[in-house]
Amino acid sequence: MSSKNDLFPKPTGSLKRKLNDPTTSFVRSSSKKATKHNEHDSPRGIADSHTPSGSKEAYVQDEPETDEIDQEAGPVLPPEDDEDGEDNAEDDEEGRFFGGGVTKEENNVLDFIEQNEDAAPDEEINLAWLKRTALNFERKINKNAELRAKFEDDPMKFVASEADLDSEIKGLSLLSEHHELYKDFVRSGCSDSLVGLLAHDNTDIAIAACQVIAELIDEDSGVPAEEWSLLVKSMLKAELLDLLVSNLGRLEETVESDTAGVYHVLNVMENLLSDGANAEKLGSQTKLLEWLLLRVKHVDDISSHQVSQNRQYAAEIMVILAQNHDKNASRLVKLGAVDTILQLLSMWRRRDPEKDSDEEEFAENLFDCLATIVKGAAGCEKFIEDEGLELCLIMLKEGKFSRNGSLRILDHAAGGAAGGTLCEHLVEAGGLKQLFTTFMKSKKLERQSTEHVIGILASMLRFLPAGSAARIRTLAKFVEKEYEKCDRLIELWQEYKNRLKIVDTGIDRERMNATKEEADANEDEWSSRRMDAGLFPLQTLHVILAWLIAEDDGARKSIAESMEKQDRGGLDAIRKSLQEQLDGIEVEATDEAVSTRDMLDALIRCLL
Repeated sequence: MSSKNDLFPKPTGSLKRKLNDPTTSFVRSSSKKATKHNEHDSPRGIADSHTPSGSKEAYVQDEPETDEIDQEAGPVLPPEDDEDGEDNAEDDEEGRFFGGGVTKEENNVLDFIEQNEDAAPDEEINLAWLKRTALNFERKINKNAELRAKFEDDPMKFVASEADLDSEIKGLSLLSEHHELYKDFVRSGCSDSLVGLLAHDNTDIAIAACQVIAELIDEDSGVPAEEWSLLVKSMLKAELLDLLVSNLGRLEETVESDTAGVYHVLNVMENLLSDGANAEKLGSQTKLLEWLLLRVKHVDDISSHQVSQNRQYAAEIMVILAQNHDKNASRLVKLGAVDTILQLLSMWRRRDPEKDSDEEEFAENLFDCLATIVKGAAGCEKFIEDEGLELCLIMLKEGKFSRNGSLRILDHAAGGAAGGTLCEHLVEAGGLKQLFTTFMKSKKLERQSTEHVIGILASMLRFLPAGSAARIRTLAKFVEKEYEKCDRLIELWQEYKNRLKIVDTGIDRERMNATKEEADANEDEWSSRRMDAGLFPLQTLHVILAWLIAEDDGARKSIAESMEKQDRGGLDAIRKSLQEQLDGIEVEATDEAVSTRDMLDALIRCLL
């Protein structure tokens, strides 16, 4: 039988929309000429105490504007009009009423300089450039360290060296467009030195280093896997994870630059998680998980119901960690994640977040995270203990936005390691009425919500003990009102069968026109299309119908008659589907798969 993971695949990285980099990348000085990025500048330049935001060069603060300085003889008189009576517009091109004190000739000189700077040829980025850059980078680090040690109590003596160091750090961002140099970058030791700057006493230096690291390992930058892995392994060996977590502990989001710093730290983590193998390494950082939980709980000092980008980002990182490794989900449970998330989700019992807002995405991340956590036995038990089941039933009844999220949580919990316990508690909590009411209204639901309801019903028929009161009450719901629930199952079966038939017809046509090599290459893509068309919920419907046929003679008769009206040989179609699911289970499988195989084998025998 297909796994739920086939329908809800685990992401290997972020599946969310790209967040906005909070770093300012453009500043204008008080002079006529603006300081801009050239085409090689990092798009994520970050302001610090020594350099203007986004600038790669250290600078000296500009003199105050003319109107801020006491004028000894008053303002300059306006220029005389031309003979034709018109003002000289060129001398007042900035719109200043009395002119800027810069002559037309000087303006022309400034324009000439700016044009020639823009036309200057770019430096070739090659191995020679890297060697020069690495040497200068190490020199700047050493010089700054020496001056800091020598003039510890007099920051003015080393502030210039930190401006120079900041400029060198940002210059390394050019490497993100030259992946072929990554191997030499690692060999030079520069990657280790860059990571080491995350521990710098000046948080602005640490933030600049973090920003560049994020650019170098950006999952969307097109870095070849070999170069990416080489650089990441080198940085991890240099204790990148410990230093990232320590920075989260010292950055204060009440400061604008620190807010950007937190964003860059989380951005580095997201890029690392594009390789699922790093998920367990990140999740083993207990302080990181604690920080993430605290951050999603912290309500930002902004407008009501708004969610800051970093709060949303923290929730996104948390769900990626949980989805990529079971141990991370267990660690979150031990740290109280279930109770924390339930408290946050209660905000949307009756209220819907604004469509396509950060709040909506934040809520979706929380639903996803809890749905992942409750698949494990410990998470499900904690979910029941903290009255999460009751909250989901309330949202199912009263919510609109939260309805699908609550169904997703219940579906994953019912089909998880403690599914039997969850199903029994669902019946005891009076959830059958709400669940079947939702099922009968499934025509009005989103397709995803309908499939979650199908999944919950299948889990209940599978896990509720034979002869138990909970099972009898569940079966009675299918029998009441002249088997109307069975009729609804047949309607859904026909819908999904027709949808899948259209896709299968197209695939068969493509297979006939393809060579053997082309067909082999397209198998995965064809399988994906069948899953998208609804193969998994159709298989689940077959399992539910088989259970009802096996349990109740009246249900068997009703289902057989309804299926014959829709499609002759309906029961044979169920048997065939169950056999296909059985054949798809590997011989050497997990305990869960073995249990599924035994269930399918028993249901097939009941259909004979």
